[in-house]
Amino acid sequence: MTSLAIEAVGLRKSYRDKSGEKVVLDGIDLAVPEATIFSLLGPNGAGKTTTVQILSTLIRADAGQVQVAGHDLGRQADEVRGAIGVTGQYSAVDKLLTGEENLLLMADLKHLPRRDGKRKAAELLERFDLVEAARKPASTYSGGMQRRLDLAMTLVGDPRLIFLDEPTTGLDPRSRRAMWDIVRELVTGGVTIFLTTQYLEEADQLADHIALLDHGHLIAEGTPDELKRLIPGGHVSLRFTDDDTLTHALTTLGRGFLDPSDDDRLTLQIPSDGGVASLRDLLTQLHTAGIEPADLAVHTPDLDDVFLTLTGQPHTGNHTGNQNNDRNDDRKQEIAR
Repeated sequence: MTSLAIEAVGLRKSYRDKSGEKVVLDGIDLAVPEATIFSLLGPNGAGKTTTVQILSTLIRADAGQVQVAGHDLGRQADEVRGAIGVTGQYSAVDKLLTGEENLLLMADLKHLPRRDGKRKAAELLERFDLVEAARKPASTYSGGMQRRLDLAMTLVGDPRLIFLDEPTTGLDPRSRRAMWDIVRELVTGGVTIFLTTQYLEEADQLADHIALLDHGHLIAEGTPDELKRLIPGGHVSLRFTDDDTLTHALTTLGRGFLDPSDDDRLTLQIPSDGGVASLRDLLTQLHTAGIEPADLAVHTPDLDDVFLTLTGQPHTGNHTGNQNNDRNDDRKQEIAR
């Protein structure tokens, strides 16, 4: 049986303001296996930050039973703190200190003997490719270097579980992918990652398991592929060179929609799950009828589609894959049955 790094049952949290009680978490359950990447997604205000703050001992829950790294969160908070690391969205790096000094300071805070602290700092500088910049002020580091140093500081205490809050915000694509490689390496070494991110591609690339939180409730859970299969809308796009060929294809297949984004009206969208078998059948039908499309593309629902469909609102993260809110309505422009 797989051991759990986090197990929460009935986690609740509410606040009081001028309008009365506001429920932030309404009895959620979580189960995060060790040595995996678990990603918690949700719209702004869904309760993600509150969840992380509770699990990392920063605030108390109103109700619920929680085990973190094998310790009872309510009765053994000190033991939990000793087993976890937290890398927040905003860097904890002291920019007036050098990279090496930041690591040594963290070693002092962890009460490591001086010799062990120096050894650990040297190991982490090597591991995170910061040796050449080790004695330069952190203020001179690029954004990617600062995020690597921030994560290295978290690792000084050898945590078994790391909470990563927006770990690649503001990084360029190369630095982001370098951070992904580091995260994967940590998990290979047995560390558990609890990830919150606004980059849905990041969750898709990294997470073994995703939970979608909305208005204090978990509304969906599963692997990235399992979540995508919950959402209809997959299709194959076939582009033709002329109207006659398109009409012939439409008659042969007996189904299809014009692509609303194609001003030439020469692209046909065929509903499909994107699987090999269904694609093979489609191409066989066309080949048998002597029809050859000029271009073909397969679209399967992505996490943007999942986010939009399940939460009822578009994802607002700052990434390059944002979709048009009216896309699904546009697809309904059926030209034949």
